[in-house]
Amino acid sequence: MKQQSFVLFSLLIIFIHCTITLAQSPAAAPAQGPVAASPPPPLITQTPAATPAQPASVPAPTNVTKILEKAGHFTVLIRLLKSTQEENHLLTVLNNSNNGLTIFAPTDGAFSTLKSGTLNSLTDEEKSELVKFHVVPTFLSTSQFQTVSNPVGTEAGSGGRVALNFTTYPNSVNINTGLTNTSISGTVYTDNQLAIYRVDKVLLPMDIFTPKPPSPAPGPAPEKKPKKETPVAETPVVSTTVNTSGAVSSAHYHVMLLGVGIVAAIFSL
Repeated sequence: MKQQSFVLFSLLIIFIHCTITLAQSPAAAPAQGPVAASPPPPLITQTPAATPAQPASVPAPTNVTKILEKAGHFTVLIRLLKSTQEENHLLTVLNNSNNGLTIFAPTDGAFSTLKSGTLNSLTDEEKSELVKFHVVPTFLSTSQFQTVSNPVGTEAGSGGRVALNFTTYPNSVNINTGLTNTSISGTVYTDNQLAIYRVDKVLLPMDIFTPKPPSPAPGPAPEKKPKKETPVAETPVVSTTVNTSGAVSSAHYHVMLLGVGIVAAIFSL
Protein backbone atom coordinates (compact mmCIF):
# COMPACT_ATOMS: atom_id res chain seq x y z
CA MET A 1 0.00 0.00 0.00
CA LYS A 2 2.83 2.42 0.78
CA GLN A 3 4.59 1.49 -2.42
CA GLN A 4 1.55 2.43 -4.51
CA SER A 5 1.17 5.70 -2.64
CA PHE A 6 4.80 6.49 -3.38
CA VAL A 7 4.35 5.83 -7.07
CA LEU A 8 1.26 7.98 -7.25
CA PHE A 9 3.00 10.72 -5.35
CA SER A 10 5.94 10.59 -7.77
CA LEU A 11 3.65 10.77 -10.77
CA LEU A 12 1.91 13.76 -9.18
CA ILE A 13 5.21 15.53 -8.68
CA ILE A 14 6.21 14.83 -12.30
CA PHE A 15 2.85 16.06 -13.55
CA ILE A 16 3.10 19.27 -11.56
CA HIS A 17 6.63 19.85 -12.79
CA CYS A 18 5.61 19.39 -16.38
CA THR A 19 2.64 21.68 -15.96
CA ILE A 20 4.83 24.43 -14.53
CA THR A 21 7.43 23.96 -17.29
CA LEU A 22 4.85 24.20 -20.05
CA ALA A 23 3.31 27.27 -18.45
CA GLN A 24 6.70 29.04 -18.38
CA SER A 25 7.80 28.20 -22.01
CA PRO A 26 6.84 30.87 -24.64
CA ALA A 27 4.03 30.16 -26.94
CA ALA A 28 5.14 28.91 -30.26
CA ALA A 29 4.97 31.59 -32.91
CA PRO A 30 2.43 30.90 -35.55
CA ALA A 31 3.86 29.60 -38.76
CA GLN A 32 4.36 32.35 -41.34
CA GLY A 33 4.75 32.07 -45.07
CA PRO A 34 7.89 33.26 -46.84
CA VAL A 35 8.37 37.00 -46.58
CA ALA A 36 8.50 38.68 -50.00
CA ALA A 37 11.66 40.68 -50.49
CA SER A 38 10.92 44.38 -50.83
CA PRO A 39 12.23 45.89 -54.11
CA PRO A 40 15.31 48.08 -53.73
CA PRO A 41 14.73 51.83 -53.89
CA PRO A 42 15.09 53.24 -57.38
CA LEU A 43 18.59 54.37 -58.23
CA ILE A 44 18.60 58.12 -58.55
CA THR A 45 21.21 59.42 -60.95
CA GLN A 46 21.95 63.09 -61.01
CA THR A 47 22.27 64.55 -64.51
CA PRO A 48 24.96 67.20 -64.53
CA ALA A 49 23.80 70.65 -65.48
CA ALA A 50 24.40 71.41 -69.11
CA THR A 51 27.48 73.57 -69.53
CA PRO A 52 27.28 76.44 -71.99
CA ALA A 53 28.72 75.64 -75.38
CA GLN A 54 32.28 76.82 -75.66
CA PRO A 55 33.16 78.82 -78.78
CA ALA A 56 35.41 77.09 -81.22
CA SER A 57 38.99 77.97 -80.57
CA VAL A 58 40.28 80.55 -83.03
CA PRO A 59 43.92 80.15 -83.99
CA ALA A 60 46.08 83.04 -82.97
CA PRO A 61 47.01 85.32 -85.86
CA THR A 62 50.38 84.58 -87.38
CA ASN A 63 52.96 87.03 -86.04
CA VAL A 64 55.96 87.42 -88.33
CA THR A 65 58.08 89.11 -85.67
CA LYS A 66 57.61 86.29 -83.17
CA ILE A 67 58.53 83.70 -85.82
CA LEU A 68 61.74 85.56 -86.62
CA GLU A 69 62.56 86.01 -82.93
CA LYS A 70 62.18 82.28 -82.37
CA ALA A 71 64.34 81.45 -85.39
CA GLY A 72 67.15 83.80 -84.31
CA HIS A 73 69.71 85.80 -86.34
CA PHE A 74 67.14 88.33 -87.61
CA THR A 75 67.49 91.19 -85.07
CA VAL A 76 68.14 93.92 -87.67
CA LEU A 77 65.13 92.91 -89.77
CA ILE A 78 62.94 92.74 -86.66
CA ARG A 79 64.05 96.24 -85.69
CA LEU A 80 63.15 97.54 -89.15
CA LEU A 81 59.74 95.81 -89.02
CA LYS A 82 58.94 97.52 -85.73
CA SER A 83 60.35 100.98 -86.50
CA THR A 84 58.52 101.23 -89.85
CA GLN A 85 55.25 99.78 -88.50
CA GLU A 86 55.40 97.13 -91.23
CA GLU A 87 55.00 94.54 -88.46
CA ASN A 88 51.37 95.65 -88.00
CA HIS A 89 50.80 95.90 -91.74
CA LEU A 90 51.86 92.28 -92.28
CA LEU A 91 49.63 91.13 -89.43
CA THR A 92 46.66 92.95 -90.96
CA VAL A 93 47.29 91.46 -94.40
CA LEU A 94 47.54 87.91 -93.03
CA ASN A 95 44.25 88.31 -91.13
CA ASN A 96 42.28 89.90 -93.97
CA SER A 97 43.62 88.35 -97.16
CA ASN A 98 43.34 84.88 -98.67
CA ASN A 99 46.37 85.38 -100.90
CA GLY A 100 48.95 84.97 -98.14
CA LEU A 101 52.46 86.42 -98.09
CA THR A 102 56.00 85.40 -99.05
CA ILE A 103 58.82 87.08 -97.12
CA PHE A 104 62.52 87.01 -97.94
CA ALA A 105 64.29 87.52 -94.60
CA PRO A 106 67.89 88.80 -94.70
CA THR A 107 69.98 87.55 -91.78
CA ASP A 108 72.01 89.82 -89.52
CA GLY A 109 75.05 88.68 -91.51
CA ALA A 110 73.40 89.92 -94.70
CA PHE A 111 72.93 93.40 -93.24
CA SER A 112 76.53 93.44 -92.01
CA THR A 113 77.77 93.24 -95.61
CA LEU A 114 76.14 96.56 -96.51
CA LYS A 115 78.29 99.64 -96.74
CA SER A 116 78.64 101.30 -93.34
CA GLY A 117 75.87 103.80 -92.66
CA THR A 118 73.62 102.56 -95.46
CA LEU A 119 70.54 102.10 -93.30
CA ASN A 120 71.09 105.32 -91.37
CA SER A 121 71.26 107.27 -94.63
CA LEU A 122 67.73 106.21 -95.58
CA THR A 123 64.65 108.23 -94.77
CA ASP A 124 61.76 106.64 -92.87
CA GLU A 125 59.85 106.32 -96.14
CA GLU A 126 62.81 104.59 -97.82
CA LYS A 127 63.23 102.18 -94.89
CA SER A 128 59.56 101.26 -95.18
CA GLU A 129 59.97 100.70 -98.92
CA LEU A 130 63.05 98.54 -98.31
CA VAL A 131 61.09 96.25 -95.97
CA LYS A 132 58.14 96.03 -98.39
CA PHE A 133 60.55 95.16 -101.20
CA HIS A 134 61.28 91.88 -99.35
CA VAL A 135 57.58 90.88 -99.33
CA VAL A 136 55.60 89.36 -102.20
CA PRO A 137 51.82 89.81 -101.66
CA THR A 138 50.99 86.16 -102.31
CA PHE A 139 52.01 82.78 -100.92
CA LEU A 140 54.71 81.04 -102.97
CA SER A 141 55.90 77.53 -102.20
CA THR A 142 59.34 76.49 -103.43
CA SER A 143 57.77 74.68 -106.37
CA GLN A 144 55.68 77.68 -107.41
CA PHE A 145 58.77 79.75 -108.22
CA GLN A 146 59.04 77.68 -111.38
CA THR A 147 55.76 79.04 -112.75
CA VAL A 148 55.80 82.72 -111.73
CA SER A 149 55.94 85.36 -114.46
CA ASN A 150 58.83 87.78 -114.09
CA PRO A 151 59.03 90.49 -112.94
CA VAL A 152 57.13 89.70 -109.75
CA GLY A 153 55.62 92.67 -107.92
CA THR A 154 56.31 93.27 -104.24
CA GLU A 155 54.54 95.15 -101.47
CA ALA A 156 56.61 98.15 -102.60
CA GLY A 157 54.92 98.14 -106.01
CA SER A 158 54.83 96.41 -109.38
CA GLY A 159 57.14 98.52 -111.52
CA GLY A 160 60.50 97.26 -112.74
CA ARG A 161 62.34 99.32 -110.10
CA VAL A 162 60.48 97.62 -107.21
CA ALA A 163 60.00 94.10 -108.61
CA LEU A 164 61.90 90.80 -108.33
CA ASN A 165 63.02 88.28 -110.94
CA PHE A 166 63.29 84.57 -110.11
CA THR A 167 65.28 81.84 -111.81
CA THR A 168 64.84 78.25 -110.65
CA TYR A 169 67.42 75.48 -110.71
CA PRO A 170 67.11 71.83 -109.63
CA ASN A 171 68.16 72.61 -106.08
CA SER A 172 67.90 76.37 -105.69
CA VAL A 173 65.94 79.52 -106.44
CA ASN A 174 67.84 82.61 -107.58
CA ILE A 175 66.60 86.15 -106.88
CA ASN A 176 67.68 89.19 -108.90
CA THR A 177 66.74 92.80 -108.17
CA GLY A 178 68.92 94.49 -110.77
CA LEU A 179 71.39 95.35 -108.00
CA THR A 180 71.39 92.19 -105.87
CA ASN A 181 71.83 88.63 -107.05
CA THR A 182 71.36 85.94 -104.41
CA SER A 183 69.61 82.63 -103.68
CA ILE A 184 67.19 81.33 -101.08
CA SER A 185 69.35 79.63 -98.46
CA GLY A 186 66.61 77.97 -96.39
CA THR A 187 63.01 77.96 -95.19
CA VAL A 188 62.32 79.68 -91.88
CA TYR A 189 58.55 79.06 -91.75
CA THR A 190 55.68 77.90 -93.95
CA ASP A 191 52.02 77.10 -93.25
CA ASN A 192 50.34 77.33 -96.69
CA GLN A 193 49.47 80.98 -96.01
CA LEU A 194 52.81 82.45 -94.99
CA ALA A 195 56.23 81.50 -96.29
CA ILE A 196 59.42 82.99 -94.86
CA TYR A 197 62.66 82.22 -96.72
CA ARG A 198 66.16 83.04 -95.49
CA VAL A 199 68.43 85.04 -97.80
CA ASP A 200 72.10 85.89 -97.18
CA LYS A 201 72.00 89.26 -98.94
CA VAL A 202 69.79 92.30 -98.49
CA LEU A 203 67.60 92.77 -101.55
CA LEU A 204 68.38 96.30 -102.75
CA PRO A 205 65.67 97.93 -104.90
CA MET A 206 66.76 100.08 -107.81
CA ASP A 207 64.11 102.61 -106.81
CA ILE A 208 66.16 103.56 -103.72
CA PHE A 209 69.78 102.82 -104.58
CA THR A 210 70.01 104.09 -108.17
CA PRO A 211 69.30 107.60 -109.47
CA LYS A 212 65.75 108.07 -110.53
CA PRO A 213 65.26 108.85 -114.22
CA PRO A 214 64.82 112.57 -114.93
CA SER A 215 61.34 113.85 -115.39
CA PRO A 216 60.43 114.44 -119.04
CA ALA A 217 61.04 118.03 -120.19
CA PRO A 218 57.86 120.01 -120.64
CA GLY A 219 56.81 120.44 -124.27
CA PRO A 220 57.09 123.82 -126.06
CA ALA A 221 54.39 126.30 -125.20
CA PRO A 222 51.85 126.78 -128.00
CA GLU A 223 52.52 129.86 -130.12
CA LYS A 224 50.12 132.70 -129.62
CA LYS A 225 48.72 134.13 -132.82
CA PRO A 226 49.04 137.91 -133.03
CA LYS A 227 45.80 139.77 -132.73
CA LYS A 228 44.61 141.45 -135.87
CA GLU A 229 44.77 145.23 -135.51
CA THR A 230 41.92 147.32 -136.81
CA PRO A 231 43.22 149.35 -139.76
CA VAL A 232 43.20 153.11 -139.15
CA ALA A 233 42.13 155.30 -142.09
CA GLU A 234 44.91 157.60 -143.15
CA THR A 235 44.11 161.32 -143.19
CA PRO A 236 45.71 163.14 -146.10
CA VAL A 237 48.06 165.81 -144.94
CA VAL A 238 48.84 168.87 -147.03
CA SER A 239 52.45 169.59 -146.78
CA THR A 240 53.38 173.17 -146.00
CA THR A 241 57.04 172.50 -145.75
CA VAL A 242 59.28 175.16 -147.31
CA ASN A 243 62.36 173.82 -149.05
CA THR A 244 65.82 174.90 -148.00
CA SER A 245 66.19 177.37 -150.92
CA GLY A 246 63.28 179.48 -149.69
CA ALA A 247 61.09 178.60 -152.66
CA VAL A 248 57.41 178.18 -151.98
CA SER A 249 56.06 174.69 -152.49
CA SER A 250 54.07 174.02 -155.61
CA ALA A 251 50.83 173.90 -153.69
CA HIS A 252 51.36 177.36 -152.28
CA TYR A 253 52.39 178.60 -155.71
CA HIS A 254 49.13 177.53 -157.31
CA VAL A 255 47.10 179.08 -154.53
CA MET A 256 48.88 182.39 -154.98
CA LEU A 257 48.22 182.33 -158.72
CA LEU A 258 44.55 181.66 -158.07
CA GLY A 259 44.39 184.58 -155.66
CA VAL A 260 46.05 186.98 -158.15
CA GLY A 261 43.58 185.95 -160.84
CA ILE A 262 40.63 186.60 -158.61
CA VAL A 263 41.96 190.06 -157.68
CA ALA A 264 42.56 190.96 -161.33
CA ALA A 265 39.06 189.90 -162.24
CA ILE A 266 37.60 192.16 -159.55
CA PHE A 267 39.51 195.26 -160.71
CA SER A 268 38.56 194.65 -164.30
CA LEU A 269 34.85 195.10 -163.48
